[in-house]
Amino acid sequence: MQDPQATRSRLLSPKGITWASLCVNMLLAAGKILAGIFCRSQTILADGLHSGSDLLTDFAVLAGLRVSNKPADSCHPYGHRRFSTLVALFVGAALAGAAAWIAYDAIRTFHNIIDGRQRSISAGLPFWLALVSAPVKEVMFRLTRLVGNRSSDVSLLANAWHHRTDAFTSVAAAIGLAGVLFGGPNWQFLDPLTATVLATFLLVVAWKIMAKNAAELVDRSPSSKIMGSIEQAVTGTQGVQSFHSFRARQTGGKVIVDIHVQVNPDITVAQGHEIASAVRRAVIQGQNQVLDVIVHVEPAERENNRDGLI
Repeated sequence: MQDPQATRSRLLSPKGITWASLCVNMLLAAGKILAGIFCRSQTILADGLHSGSDLLTDFAVLAGLRVSNKPADSCHPYGHRRFSTLVALFVGAALAGAAAWIAYDAIRTFHNIIDGRQRSISAGLPFWLALVSAPVKEVMFRLTRLVGNRSSDVSLLANAWHHRTDAFTSVAAAIGLAGVLFGGPNWQFLDPLTATVLATFLLVVAWKIMAKNAAELVDRSPSSKIMGSIEQAVTGTQGVQSFHSFRARQTGGKVIVDIHVQVNPDITVAQGHEIASAVRRAVIQGQNQVLDVIVHVEPAERENNRDGLI
């Protein structure tokens, strides 16, 4: 008999939660897309395509996890974590593409309704599919975000928000389909109208995901909260008199720090090395997002010699 704790640990691992997400999205996407085609519902079809884009991003996240966890090598001295950043960008782009297609098809459906060429919608099955999908995707959002925060993996966090947007779109789809279901033929315009609103919402989310990860690729500094936490850890380390040339950049959701610290010029090289090691430990222990710290040690009396290294 399998140990329940071991099973839970495997499920709540980056790969485990992504495989679970893939299975859920496969079932939801197939059900919604088929319902959209046979029931002629633009809204549930759009919702199904969104779940389908989730399915594609699950595959991308799994591929990214396999690469980003590889150790550093001669070609990638800082490791492979930015592969997860590229995957997160792909997640955002896939979401934007799905939103653009939904908006285009919804506008086309509006024209068909106005011209009287749109066939009647069977809203019963699509309504129940959207209603059931919302809580399922919300659970997947919470679990994926939990694992993403634990591992500080930006691709998982992006995928988590993909789940959350799917939950929101399912709620909105259920509301729109309820109007069609109970309002009759005169209210069929709610179907493409709801799809258009969902597309707008998805585009905003996609933009936020892409902007955040593009900022990481151009070495934007971490948040002021993280930078402040690192500064406190450095100044609180015994033996550090001051510091300068403090820089930090993000890589795959983690932070790499480069800093020059000034120490008593009369101590030995070994003592200076111990202070540098203490700074590194203090920063990493004080901020779990820090992956590595490069500490340069300088004598305090040589303030103008920024290139001095002990």
